[in-house]
Amino acid sequence: MSQKPRILGRKTIAQSRIFRVEALELEFSNGTLANYERLVGGENGAVLIVPLIDNATVLLIREYAAGRDAYELTLPKGRIEKGEDPLVAANRELMEETGHGARDLIHLTDFSIAPGYMTHLTHIILARDLYIKRLPGDEPEEIEVVPWPLSKIPDLIERDDFSEARALAALYLTRDSLREGQI
Repeated sequence: MSQKPRILGRKTIAQSRIFRVEALELEFSNGTLANYERLVGGENGAVLIVPLIDNATVLLIREYAAGRDAYELTLPKGRIEKGEDPLVAANRELMEETGHGARDLIHLTDFSIAPGYMTHLTHIILARDLYIKRLPGDEPEEIEVVPWPLSKIPDLIERDDFSEARALAALYLTRDSLREGQI
C-alpha cells in the first residue's frame, strides 16, 4: 500500500453556511505534486436513521430535497451538533422528523458520500423499540411519515422519488443483517 500524500498547503477558496471548499497542495510518495479540491462539511458529521416498527417494516419520510428540487422518500437524517453523541443525535432527529423515539439504538456503520472530494461522514443508526414522542425540529413544513416493508426495498429503486444511495445501502444492510441474525 502506498504512503498517503503529504499535504503541503491548504487554503479555503469558498465558504457557505454549510460547506467550505478547500484547495489542497499534495506531494505523493513518488514525488509527484498535485492540486486537489474538496468539499468540507460539518465537522461533527451526520446521522441517518433506520427506524424499525418491527423486523419487517421501516419508517421512511417524504420531505423536500433542495438539491433535486423535488420531494424525496428517504430515511430520517440530520446533523450531529457539537459535542453530541451520534446515538443521541439519531434519537433527536428521529423525534423531530417522525414523531417517534427509540429505546434501542445501534450504530451499524459509517458511510461517506463521495470520498474522492468530500470529507462528510454519515453514521448509520438502527432504531428499534419505537415509542411516540415528537420534538420540534428545524423543518419548514411537516414531514410525511411512510411505513415501508423491508421486503419491498427493490420497489424503491423503481420510484422517481427515491434516489438517495445512503438510504438504499442502509436499508439493504439492515434487511440482510436481520436475515442473518446479526442484529
